[in-house]
Amino acid sequence: MNTHTNALPKEVFSGSIWEAELVKSLLEDAAIGVYLKDEITGTLVPWYTAGGGAGAVKVMVPDTYFERASLIVAEYEKNIHRQN
Repeated sequence: MNTHTNALPKEVFSGSIWEAELVKSLLEDAAIGVYLKDEITGTLVPWYTAGGGAGAVKVMVPDTYFERASLIVAEYEKNIHRQN
């Protein structure tokens, strides 16, 4: 019997390339493994991804860290909205 479990990737945030990179940095600082999905599209055609649209850059984390990552993303979003 194999007791090793594989964590599945789960989307914790989506947005423009610069927002996704910022969130990625925050999660890495919290020692959460993270990668960006669709970052090529977000870099080449940023107007297509603006506002988390169909081509948004997605921030992916292992499902085992999803709750912790969600708290960090929620804090980030709260701080961004407070400034606007």
